[in-house]
Amino acid sequence: MSTNKHISMLDELQSLLEKQLELAHQGNSAGKQIEVLGRQADCLVKEITQAGILERPEFESQKKKLKKSYEDLRLAITAQKADTTEKLCHVRRGRNIVETYRSNI
Repeated sequence: MSTNKHISMLDELQSLLEKQLELAHQGNSAGKQIEVLGRQADCLVKEITQAGILERPEFESQKKKLKKSYEDLRLAITAQKADTTEKLCHVRRGRNIVETYRSNI
């Protein structure tokens, strides 16, 4: 595989991660799209790993950039998950209150 192909694959992976991060910041409505992009990124990561691209010293800066993007995405998804959990707790509390009122009527 040529160096240009390697660069292209790394750029594509970076682009997918950036799109996922952008969608993660939009909230839960983008979950399905994030999942689709995640599957695309997984396939690309397998190719990159099999080719040993990130083990080559000339791609060290791209490796660092990808690590940072993955960390940013992980943090965004974790924050989104926490927000969803909190909202779910509020809904459950509200439902319990309504059920309590119904049983007392």
